[in-house]
Amino acid sequence: VALKRMLNFNVPPVKNSTGEPVWKVLIYDRFGQDIISPLLSVKELRDMGITLHLLLHSDRDAIPDVPAVYFVMPTEENIDRMCQDLRNQLYESYYLNFISAISRSKLEDIANAAIGANAVTQVAKVFDQYLNFITLEDDMFVLCNQNKELVSYRAINRPDITDTEMETIMDTIVDSLFCFFVTLGAIPIIRCSRGTAAEMVAVKLDKKLRENLRDARNSLFTGDTLGAGQFSFQRPLLVLVDRNIDLATPLHHTWTYQALVHDVLDFHLNRVNLEESTGTESSPAGARPKKKNKKSYDLTVSDKFWQKHKGSPFPEVAESVQQELESYRAQEDEVKRLKSIMGIEGEDEGAISMLSDNTAKLTSAVSSLPELLEKKRLIDLHTNVATAVLEHIKSRKLDVYFEYEEKIMSKSTLDKSLLDMISDPDAGTPEDKMRLFLIYYISSTQAPSEIDLEQYKKALMDAGCNLSPLSYIKQWK
Repeated sequence: VALKRMLNFNVPPVKNSTGEPVWKVLIYDRFGQDIISPLLSVKELRDMGITLHLLLHSDRDAIPDVPAVYFVMPTEENIDRMCQDLRNQLYESYYLNFISAISRSKLEDIANAAIGANAVTQVAKVFDQYLNFITLEDDMFVLCNQNKELVSYRAINRPDITDTEMETIMDTIVDSLFCFFVTLGAIPIIRCSRGTAAEMVAVKLDKKLRENLRDARNSLFTGDTLGAGQFSFQRPLLVLVDRNIDLATPLHHTWTYQALVHDVLDFHLNRVNLEESTGTESSPAGARPKKKNKKSYDLTVSDKFWQKHKGSPFPEVAESVQQELESYRAQEDEVKRLKSIMGIEGEDEGAISMLSDNTAKLTSAVSSLPELLEKKRLIDLHTNVATAVLEHIKSRKLDVYFEYEEKIMSKSTLDKSLLDMISDPDAGTPEDKMRLFLIYYISSTQAPSEIDLEQYKKALMDAGCNLSPLSYIKQWK
């Protein structure tokens, strides 16, 4: 809703207006692109009057009679580039939207540039959008995708981190969470684990929320913002925990569809990128191997199959794809059958309209064609994605890993020694083996004896593992 409002020049879109949308260009940086792409497709953007969407730092031509909506982070280089756009008089008017709040000094830089370029009247609006988070699903968001390693678990837990670096990381996280609550229009009750990074985030966020509420005139939570009932008794609970309380889960090999796609394929911001293995037909000796096609698929909210099965165990997903395919084929055959009954495979349209009884059936079959094609597209998509996942499962024996780790984590008896798993050359990549061993190490009530550990280390090294994660976990434990 907030994005659509922004693309409509910060006015809520009117429902039943018959008028054409105002044509405009959208200019974003990489951060803006990551926020918009999981939520609005190119078609939806076009429906809202966005004819072009361009990256801020690409070479852009002047389009003097069109308004431009900017959606960028308020960084030094972005602001410089915007000032340059003003000087070059690229567009008719400028709507400047900042993903995060812009500082006073940077605002003055823009103002000076606008005065210098004699373009003050063209800067139509400057807005802080408070949208510094990425929504992937109706009830899930992540903080960032660009430079995400800067706020990762590793970044926070590096032994050589300085206080100023830690402050910067915490501020980045707090800013995103603050943006989230402004957009939600609600003030959370915050709970956190003590003495950890989670507590630092909680304290900073609490302070930021209080400061904002204190300034009654400019508070983001009062007045006519998106959600107007802030001071109701329904306040969301924000629980902040430190990843350290449970390190085994992110290492665990998974067995549900969405988690597997995330684990074994290249899956970012709801888009999965696959390399298609081209058929097995043998190429003549000495010929170049065929190039692999890269394909990318969007797994979005509108994909009904994904919504229904993303949490299902993988074998169920494979079965459902098969069922969908069969019901699709049945529908397709029905259309063919109707045509052949009517003996009109090759006839012209005139002949069809005479046959009244079957016409109705055929009409309904034809009108369901778009639906049928969409169904076919989804079946193809999930067949390809599921096949790619299956290849990984088979080649790395992921089902064995999953079951074995489940047993370790639930403290059941193990049917096979851990050493055999690690030294089995067919089971998994070195990384898979390392993950398995770390889970065993984290979950064991008493650490393995030095002699055993040496044995495991040797097996892991023989399997080609890098042992630095183990030394970290050992020290952590």
